[in-house]
Amino acid sequence: MADQSFLDWPFFEPRHRDWAAEVEAWAAQHAEALSDEHDADASVIRLARGMGDAGLLRVPCPADGVLDVRSLCIARDILARHSGLADFAFAMQGLGTGPVTLFGNAAQRERVLPDARAGTALAAFALSEPEAGSDVSALALTATPDGNGHYRLNGEKTWISNGGIAATYIVFARTGEAPGAKGLSAFLVPADAPGLTVAERIEVTAPHPLARLYFADVRVSAEDLLGKPGEGFKVAMSTLDVFRATVGAAALGFARRALDMTVEHAASRRIFGGTLFDQQMSQAAIADSATDVEASALLVYRAAWLKDSGTPRVTREASMAKLHATEAAQRCADRNVQIHGGLGVTKGHKAEELYREVRALRVYEGASEIQRVVIARMERERLDKKPRQLRTSLG
Repeated sequence: MADQSFLDWPFFEPRHRDWAAEVEAWAAQHAEALSDEHDADASVIRLARGMGDAGLLRVPCPADGVLDVRSLCIARDILARHSGLADFAFAMQGLGTGPVTLFGNAAQRERVLPDARAGTALAAFALSEPEAGSDVSALALTATPDGNGHYRLNGEKTWISNGGIAATYIVFARTGEAPGAKGLSAFLVPADAPGLTVAERIEVTAPHPLARLYFADVRVSAEDLLGKPGEGFKVAMSTLDVFRATVGAAALGFARRALDMTVEHAASRRIFGGTLFDQQMSQAAIADSATDVEASALLVYRAAWLKDSGTPRVTREASMAKLHATEAAQRCADRNVQIHGGLGVTKGHKAEELYREVRALRVYEGASEIQRVVIARMERERLDKKPRQLRTSLG
């Protein structure tokens, strides 16, 4: 069991420590045992069902409609340290139902959340398109009114996590109330809707269920709208504002595992009449990774605490947490590979697996470059809000 002294930080309450112990106990027994990257689909289905049976999915799919970001981050931190697929399964039940939790009406919540909470039905968040990833305002999939309170969806989605195995998709489409981001809406679409097909399964470096979806006159009811027409961008950004910090938490979990492995291998590997740890360059790598881990934890849990404390907008803090933690995790994973030498690049070794697992986190839910743009723009906003006299003195 990894050091969890960070839970004594003032960001947390006793219930968070209890939750961490619950997740750790389940993960230690089941996370790796249920994971097989050679069959990602079946693994995610097994993991979601296992977490549902254990009651862990009550946090990403809450019955009371309250998403506790610190608890989400704690779970992803722990699960990622044990298994990337376990983290994925947990996170997608949250992200895929987040719009329903935050914006759904009572009927929509009852339709989606109980089965998602039980782990018997997987959820998916269908935002990205072939020509619209980071730039959400460029979405092209259309939702055209079809009379009698219905819409017809036409277009494509891609890079959709849980694509092909989800029971429901939250689909963001252009309804045209205004140009750009203001003309989008969010729909709850069942996987078996006529006209919805899985056009392609996508294989990536660290196997996860991903797919490209094709919508051909998929008819949905206006009752499937989440929020109001034209609020799709708000639904998407509000959901990501909750879950972006949790991506940093997953990266933190990977980094913790990489650091532990680095120290353990350096301390046991014999070289030049001593251990690899005796070499100052090894000590420097370990020190840098330990510092990266601690800095990431502070940024991740600060962002989560702020959100849980009622701060209306944590975009800046969540972007900082996601940016630093994912980039730092890549550095930790790389040092771990280097310390392990040939073992580190051997297919099937945990060091090699971690290196592949971490890489995607620097891309999805806003690439590192996008996070830098977001942070820089918000720093400009902060400067513009300063009193003019202070701004002049700073200049």
